[in-house]
Amino acid sequence: MTTAGPLRALTSGSALEVAPALLGAVLSHTTPEGTVSVRLTEVEAYLGVGEDPGSHAHRGPTPRTSPMFGPPGHLYAYFSYGMHVCVNVVCSPVGTASAVLLRAGEVVAGLELARLRRGERVPDRDLARGPARLTVALGIALDQSGDDLAEPPFDLRLPERPLASAAGPRTGVSGVGGGAAYPWRFVLPGETTVSPYRRSPRAVD
Repeated sequence: MTTAGPLRALTSGSALEVAPALLGAVLSHTTPEGTVSVRLTEVEAYLGVGEDPGSHAHRGPTPRTSPMFGPPGHLYAYFSYGMHVCVNVVCSPVGTASAVLLRAGEVVAGLELARLRRGERVPDRDLARGPARLTVALGIALDQSGDDLAEPPFDLRLPERPLASAAGPRTGVSGVGGGAAYPWRFVLPGETTVSPYRRSPRAVD
């Protein structure tokens, strides 16, 4: 189990440093139904005010983005397109916004519960393949934004050592933030649970 110390030490850095280091980490969430654990295979880094045009925090704090400016190692959850909840790991010292979007992973514990949440006919590789699917499989709710990932009902176990990763542009980000100048999507090569890359039609190189 991850203690607060190692998690704070890792996430106190910039999301650009933290994102590839989270690949291979296992995030667990316990609810009354049980525990589901996901091994992370795909993440994206987002920075803060004036640094990253693709970030929710680019123009400063809002009620929604306030967790991004809070303590590192906490959760930032947001509603996407009025339909889906997506989750991030908050990085950087308090007052400096950056976060790592958890885009995809492999369910390594609680498989039956994840299937119940996602659908019995969904292939195992697709249970947490994509940020909204990952959130559903783990059973994370929007009102848990700001929760500490080092405290129950969460547990974030870090890999023993950094894993080899590949980087490229972020998925679905419009404007210059989705272009080649921001290769801030990190994946574990060869993992079948990595989601397909989709460039936004409004991305600008």
